[in-house]
Amino acid sequence: MELQNVEIIKIGEMKTFASGFNLVEFVVKTNDEYPQELQLQCSKEKADNLLKFNKVGDKVDVSLNLRGRSWLKDGEPEDNRKWFNTLEAWKVFKSDTQKNPLPAEPFAPAGDLNEDDNFDLPF
Repeated sequence: MELQNVEIIKIGEMKTFASGFNLVEFVVKTNDEYPQELQLQCSKEKADNLLKFNKVGDKVDVSLNLRGRSWLKDGEPEDNRKWFNTLEAWKVFKSDTQKNPLPAEPFAPAGDLNEDDNFDLPF
């Protein structure tokens, strides 16, 4: 799944766990008719790259995976099961703002080459 031309509005601190696993949570705002603010996360070396190459206010394209899992406390009835979703970003890169550049000057036709009888080729 991809988000295109979204603005980074918040980047959290690097979180490192006892196992050595690290992650960074960040928030982007979509550029739609009805803008959405979405929290995503990067882990491992992707988290390092997010902090190194991006800052709040950057327009980026994000490739992500939607992750889901459930949790049930031991001894609880199945009706108490909870579900959680995570938007795991695996690629964050600057948006190409030149994807739709303005058209160049209109092409002017050369005219009718048969109009001029003095049209000579050099060979």
